[in-house]
Amino acid sequence: MYYAIVFLPLAGALIAGFFGRLIGARASEIVTSAFLVIAALLSWLAFFQVGLGGQDERIEIFRWVTSGELQVSWALRIDTLTAVMLVVVNTISSLVHIYSIGYMSHDPHRPRFFAYLSLFTFAMLMLVTADNFLQLFFGWEGVGLMSYLLIGFWYQKPEANAAAIKAFVVNRVGDFGFALGIFAVFYIFGAIQFDTVFAAAPDQVGKTFSFLGWEVDVLTAICLLLFMGAMGKSAQFLLHTWLPDAMEGPTPVSALIHAATMVTAGVFMVARLSPMFEFSPTALAVVTLVGAITAFFAATVGLVQNDIKRVVAYSTCSQLGYMFVAIGVGAYAAGIFHLFTHAFFKALLFLGSGSVIHALHDEQDMRNMGGLRKVLPYTWIAMLIGTLALTGFPFLAGYYSKDAIVEAAYVSTTGISSFAFVLTVFAALLTSFYSWRLMFMTFHGKNRSEPEVFKKAHESPLIILVPLALLIVGSICAGFLFKDLFIHTGYSEFWRTSLFTLPSNNIINDLHEAPLVVKLSPALMMAAGFLVAFLFYKVTPAAPANLAAAFRPLYLFLLHKWYFDELYDAIFTRPALRIGRFLWKKGDGATIDGLGPDGVAARVLDVTKGVIRLQSGYVYHYAFAMLIGVALLITYFMFAPGASQ
Repeated sequence: MYYAIVFLPLAGALIAGFFGRLIGARASEIVTSAFLVIAALLSWLAFFQVGLGGQDERIEIFRWVTSGELQVSWALRIDTLTAVMLVVVNTISSLVHIYSIGYMSHDPHRPRFFAYLSLFTFAMLMLVTADNFLQLFFGWEGVGLMSYLLIGFWYQKPEANAAAIKAFVVNRVGDFGFALGIFAVFYIFGAIQFDTVFAAAPDQVGKTFSFLGWEVDVLTAICLLLFMGAMGKSAQFLLHTWLPDAMEGPTPVSALIHAATMVTAGVFMVARLSPMFEFSPTALAVVTLVGAITAFFAATVGLVQNDIKRVVAYSTCSQLGYMFVAIGVGAYAAGIFHLFTHAFFKALLFLGSGSVIHALHDEQDMRNMGGLRKVLPYTWIAMLIGTLALTGFPFLAGYYSKDAIVEAAYVSTTGISSFAFVLTVFAALLTSFYSWRLMFMTFHGKNRSEPEVFKKAHESPLIILVPLALLIVGSICAGFLFKDLFIHTGYSEFWRTSLFTLPSNNIINDLHEAPLVVKLSPALMMAAGFLVAFLFYKVTPAAPANLAAAFRPLYLFLLHKWYFDELYDAIFTRPALRIGRFLWKKGDGATIDGLGPDGVAARVLDVTKGVIRLQSGYVYHYAFAMLIGVALLITYFMFAPGASQ
């Protein structure tokens, strides 16, 4: 069963990729989608067998690397954490595949697109089933490569190419730290198998090494290096800039990357490595701090974005910050629970946005929308439920998982948790505002699009609406159906050893004892955000423009995303271009080529041109040259030292 779950997406990718032109686009769509649906159904079966039945497994496929002390097997690690991720990845990916059949129906390169989607899914499955750091890194880099190919799928667009390159380069920054962390793991522990490293982690507590005169804690250094990779892959503060630009890819790509796969890899990785992070309070504090700042930062930027997909993208960035806050305060189960529920309602919002874009002939600017509720009633319902789930409306998916993170931040006794609590609560207010702003600007009020575009707007076909309906079910039910397993009475039996916590870590139990005002705070922020958005975009539509004019510097600061792109351009991009241009012109061109190949070649040409002039073709010239040569030889032998002897 597990072979099928993992390798069916690979089989579909190979069939569509190598034989797509032979079998045609329709067959490629059907094969890849059918394989993903089968993998998704089997993943749910595995979820119940492992999570409820306790049937953990380790399946060794083959010996992979044997080099001195480095002994690595390719194996599938099947425990509760893996089972949860299998459900998330394969369920969302299968729905995205089906959705893409309708959304990409007019694209001439559908076999390539579906091959990329399936190969992306396979890389993510490699990541979540990894039994060692090398296999984890293989899947990690695999999703990075496939994200580059999918974001830049429409390679005719310069913006898509630039976004793909940006995503790839920014992730290389985080992956550099991730690779160093893996090297450090092997250097310290002498192995990269998870079980071996986890068993030896307690022995490294308190050990230090010297670096530039500083005594650095071994486990803290390793965990922070590994977390750098998570910051890049999960678009956390400072390494977040690639995520909104990734919206240049097709909308199904946005849903797959930003809901269930690539961006959740960092959260999964830190949770998987909980037996290491749990022994490093400093590393967990950094995780909490970065997550809290990301949740707040992304929410502030989402307030003023006008591209419908970018609003949802910054929402993803913010919600990932929530997950890292939970991980950082030791509530690993709450973080994974939010990852689980978030996959459903965020995929719903992305695919719902795609339905709007599809209906308006690729229009993405919300300022050119409005009044679509009656034209797109089913899409409106889908987006409404996704918005309610995201903002934490009672009894929907986000209500259970996001509120648990806020409560965990409050009850945590770590030094940074109070700061994280304040930022997450305030981010809940901002999330509600920009989410309802999206709904009001898109579906309500007067239509602001071109009359011809609005006249031709129509509801999406069933092949698009059916995945939305299934995601609606997940957005409504995923919270209350699974809360007891993930974070309530049965959580310890459910997670077992897949998530490690120290005996002193009782935060999952403690969060249920949070004061009532703390439990109500996310709901109060949700209501406040809705009221402000209603006043701004329904009661007094001129208020947003007036407020932006009154606080123009702040508005521009948020509109330009805190000027991070401009800052990085000034600090890194332009100096790198100047250095590269100098090395190219002066170093490579003038010095290396000038003195090397080009210089030698030029001198040879000069010499040969001179020699050529001696080849006149006249016999008397050659005879004269021979006589001159004979005369020189006779003169040399006559007057050379010792010639008289």
